[in-house]
Amino acid sequence: MAHGFRGVTMDDLAEELGMSKKTLYAHFASKTALLEAVIADKLRSVEAGLKGGTDGRAADFPARLQAMLAAMRGQADEIQPAFIRDVRREAPELFALVQEGRRKVIQRHFGKLLLEGRRAGSIRRDIPVPLMIEMLIGAVDAIINPVRLGELRLTPRTGFAQITSVFLEGALVRSRGAKR
Repeated sequence: MAHGFRGVTMDDLAEELGMSKKTLYAHFASKTALLEAVIADKLRSVEAGLKGGTDGRAADFPARLQAMLAAMRGQADEIQPAFIRDVRREAPELFALVQEGRRKVIQRHFGKLLLEGRRAGSIRRDIPVPLMIEMLIGAVDAIINPVRLGELRLTPRTGFAQITSVFLEGALVRSRGAKR
């Protein structure tokens, strides 16, 4: 949305979507309702994509981890920084929904994966999994927002990739000969 969320009318949206405004209003009472539906759909898509990494299809922890990280990269590719910026600036209540949804997804999927990794002997035992999850959420909340992404010259994809890389390097058990 080049003009920002508030600067786009339902007429603009209907024209862009190739439908009448009446049809658009039949499905969504307002731009905010439409945006809520888009956000809910994106969170469902993220949830489905990450489920493959934690549902047991991959045989071992490293394979599950790789599947989940690949799903995250794919989902992050779809996020446009301008969309995040506009939602955060012009609809902060909806940005809070995004953050809460992201928090729940991280808790559910990374929490499950870290516990499985710990059982497999791949994740350190000296740091509680809930603390690791809170550290990951804190890093994501602090960096994956329009202001910080811009300051750091990152895209959502590179930001997520770098956060998970640093996070996982600290969480993984090192082989006996490896230095910390």
